[in-house]
Amino acid sequence: MRISAALPAALVLTAAMLAGGAAPAAAEAPLLTVDLEAGANHHRNTAKVTYERVPGAANSVRITYVLITAGERDCAWVQWNDPNSSSWDGWTSLTPEPSCYGIGMGEPRDLVISAPPGHPLKVRLAADHGNSQWVHKDIAKL
Repeated sequence: MRISAALPAALVLTAAMLAGGAAPAAAEAPLLTVDLEAGANHHRNTAKVTYERVPGAANSVRITYVLITAGERDCAWVQWNDPNSSSWDGWTSLTPEPSCYGIGMGEPRDLVISAPPGHPLKVRLAADHGNSQWVHKDIAKL
């Protein structure tokens, strides 16, 4: 039986291509969820933030969904500790509007938040009674 000299080269090339393609593709980042809760009874506020890590980006996440339900007598925001925030307390809202007076609000987002190394990314649920003082808070690290 005679084997062509080109056959081993073709086998090597095919094996190399298969080996290159056989490597698992970079898996999509899994969706993660943070649950937040602050206050009690008529002032019970809840929130859920769904996010994923940004592949290849240090200290960055993509916010994909924010769900907020304010207490019956509160307005509630979900915010993150933005190192570039111009607000008085260093937090920036993840939604353009709060949830108020027992009404739930779910909002799909496509928002990448980033911070320099050493600055832990955090989200918080902050609620008030119609004034500027945060009376109920819960903070979680992303």
